[in-house]
Amino acid sequence: MAVKPQRVSASHDPSLSARVVRRRPLSYTEGPDPTEDRPPHVRSGSGLAWVGDSLAVVQDDANFVALVEPRGDTVRAVSLPRGAGGLRIFDDERGNKKHKLDLETCFSTTIDGDWVLMAFGSGSTRAREQVLEVRFPVDGTHPEVELHHAPAFYESLRNHTEFSGSELNVEGVATIPDGGLRLFQRGNGAPRGELQPVDATAEVSGSLLFEHLQGSGPPPPIQNVVRYDLGTLGKVRLTFTDAIDIGEGRALFLATAEDSPDAIRDGAVLGSVIGLLDPLKPPRWAPLCNAQGEPLAVKAEGIVVSQTEPSRVFVVLDSDSPGTAAELMDVELLGPWRG
Repeated sequence: MAVKPQRVSASHDPSLSARVVRRRPLSYTEGPDPTEDRPPHVRSGSGLAWVGDSLAVVQDDANFVALVEPRGDTVRAVSLPRGAGGLRIFDDERGNKKHKLDLETCFSTTIDGDWVLMAFGSGSTRAREQVLEVRFPVDGTHPEVELHHAPAFYESLRNHTEFSGSELNVEGVATIPDGGLRLFQRGNGAPRGELQPVDATAEVSGSLLFEHLQGSGPPPPIQNVVRYDLGTLGKVRLTFTDAIDIGEGRALFLATAEDSPDAIRDGAVLGSVIGLLDPLKPPRWAPLCNAQGEPLAVKAEGIVVSQTEPSRVFVVLDSDSPGTAAELMDVELLGPWRG
């Protein structure tokens, strides 16, 4: 008999607040490069991770990783392999959106002194079933880039409907103790038969997943599925857009109220929240606000904790507008976020 997943409800906690103290558009220091099919700016910010002292920003519609100095002005581009037609930019205007990698989340680690960035496609279509690996050698030589086609892994997630619901859309990944990964499913899909869109988490072995990506074994088992009702902003449901581990089984998560018809098409955004998953307490969240405490109608898609100030996080925004630069926000967390 299949084990039903745990079901948990989250709510707004007025004792918590998340206030933006700085917003910065991300334009490449070197500008555009037509030969590389590189635009002048970071088009979409969909995931965020530390790579040394820099922030790595992955994008869902452009085959570049941006390396950002969090307190400076430099934004460098790491080119990823070209996609269909030899291009690196994918959108409705070009008519090639269906070919984008849709990298939606990432994490980083160190191996033999090198920083390694892992980024995951959403799995919302068959073309989006790739996992990116970028290794940054400790000697400062050029990053080593590899794309792993992972249809069996994504098919296992898709078939586990307690996790995927009606439409698979992986939007977050966070490390957990003992080398595991916690995946975050965004429930912004359309109903499919009796299946409804769900927000959920599941855990997999990081080492078994890496072996699978190297062609050395089957996809890792999917374990510990938890489904969430995150609440609403206005009348629009909140759905996961990213998460980051903060130790002791806890994680900070992002969720956005986006009135989208399914997991592929964008919709009107009412706002985003930063929330806390804690094994000892029900999940709770606070809306992302400006310095005056007024909620912001922004789509937050990537989060990391500051390396120097535990009460600060960096958040990257996706404007869903190719002509508008993604923004990096410095956010102050006030209240009992860690206790």
